[in-house]
Amino acid sequence: MPLARSLSVTSLSGLEDWDEEFDLEDAVLFEIAWEVANKVGGIYTVIQTKARMTAEEWGENYFLVGPYVESNVRTQVELIEPTNPVLKSTIDKMNSSGCKIYFGRWLIEGSPYVVLIDVGFTAWSLDRWKSELWEHCGVGVPWFDREANDAVLFGFLTAWLLGEYAAQSEDPPHIVAHFHEWLAGLGLVLCRQRQLPIATVFTTHATLLGRYLCAGSVDFYNNLAQFNVDKEAGDRQIYHRYCLERAAAHCAHVFTTVSQITAIEAEHLLKRKPDIITPNGLNVKKFSAMHEFQNLHAQSKSRIQEFIRGHFYGHLDFNLDKCLFLFIAGRYEFSNKGADIFLEALARLNYLLRVNHSDVTVIAFFIMPARTNNFNVETLKGQAVRKQLWDTAHTVKERFGKKLYESLLVGQLPDVSKMLDKEDFTIMKRAIFATQRQSQPPVCTHNMLEDSSDPILNSVRRIGLFNSSADRVKIIFHPEFLSSTSPLLPMDYEEFVRGCHLGVFPSYYEPWGYTPGGGVILPMAAL
Repeated sequence: MPLARSLSVTSLSGLEDWDEEFDLEDAVLFEIAWEVANKVGGIYTVIQTKARMTAEEWGENYFLVGPYVESNVRTQVELIEPTNPVLKSTIDKMNSSGCKIYFGRWLIEGSPYVVLIDVGFTAWSLDRWKSELWEHCGVGVPWFDREANDAVLFGFLTAWLLGEYAAQSEDPPHIVAHFHEWLAGLGLVLCRQRQLPIATVFTTHATLLGRYLCAGSVDFYNNLAQFNVDKEAGDRQIYHRYCLERAAAHCAHVFTTVSQITAIEAEHLLKRKPDIITPNGLNVKKFSAMHEFQNLHAQSKSRIQEFIRGHFYGHLDFNLDKCLFLFIAGRYEFSNKGADIFLEALARLNYLLRVNHSDVTVIAFFIMPARTNNFNVETLKGQAVRKQLWDTAHTVKERFGKKLYESLLVGQLPDVSKMLDKEDFTIMKRAIFATQRQSQPPVCTHNMLEDSSDPILNSVRRIGLFNSSADRVKIIFHPEFLSSTSPLLPMDYEEFVRGCHLGVFPSYYEPWGYTPGGGVILPMAAL
């Protein structure tokens, strides 16, 4: 939810320079998150969904701050010059001091301004900033934790940006900085440690320790009050991360979280009760008539079917009109997100469909990002074969149509047996030979870097669902978030969800289920 302009200054204790009656009309809001224009998990969707309303509310005084990732910027951000003179002088000053700061518009609904920080460009300062973090805050970050190293760089650069903006302002600045999650939280801690004139808000979408405890098969919710948090974090080698998250929660003027259950979790694990619960908003497009939903479902389902035709070429021995598309999506946390339960259920469903000789085929998609090095060759070949067959069919159709047209022109009914000549049959036979396949359709669409230890693939091997012809349940593991620019399955998540029949989210740990909540899913009756 966007930070309301009516935010009471009583909750911002420590900001003596702020006028108690100030309505924030000339305030500037910086919203800081590692997932600004950088799709890693659900927070990306949170920020993207609320950006339009926040930009409308704050106008030219709203800036999102995130990391500069070149591959993302090329497709998502239009780089421009800042129109805010204070921000322009701030960025220029930092760039002349050895930083690389970029400014632009994020090409999403609302087109919000983004300030993107190249953390790698200032990696030479990492050891110095780590020493400063230890000296002033008592938090030590080990050298081998790359994610924590990025958090240190991002935190110091964010605090530098906010401090420089305050220094460049001619009048006493009214700055609100809203930080999301532990990866951005260090910037908040440094703002307080340096006593910058900034109102700070920290939002945790899920506690770090909570994720790790649930992933370790702990009876989490029944033992929240009994955990020795320092020991548990130390045992999992995340104590430094936990310290950064807890420090941000305690240093923030306003601490928020996204649900009541996460508020209870934060109170026990982070030792601070949230000041307010701000549930994530859903920007759901509404349609005036049911047929609009049905039309969009049919369009998206048709695109998924085209992908299926290519993926299962040579083994397309099932009726696509009697297929059900199921999916699970989100951050790759095998047990937390319920992928383990989903796979077990699919194995049992496959058995029931087979013993009952059902003609229904269930295709289950797993959309969870994992470490890969590219699409696998067999998957790409399938889409190439599908396109080749489509082109062949069109070639033969055009030749057939031309002969039919010429026959009708002379006033004769065509001799259907002569409409296709030897060359047409040769073209079609060559196309059929191209569909021959010696292997089963792949379960995973990409080359996995850790194939032998991957939880989903190991479960697939255990339950034996290898997309064989005898199986009524097929599995497609797509270890990358969906994108309309993908050469394999060019669909955004919202389109993909609309084309499926059922989303399955049996999560054990789900602070606020954005992935299941953000999709429009038609009932099974829409088939």
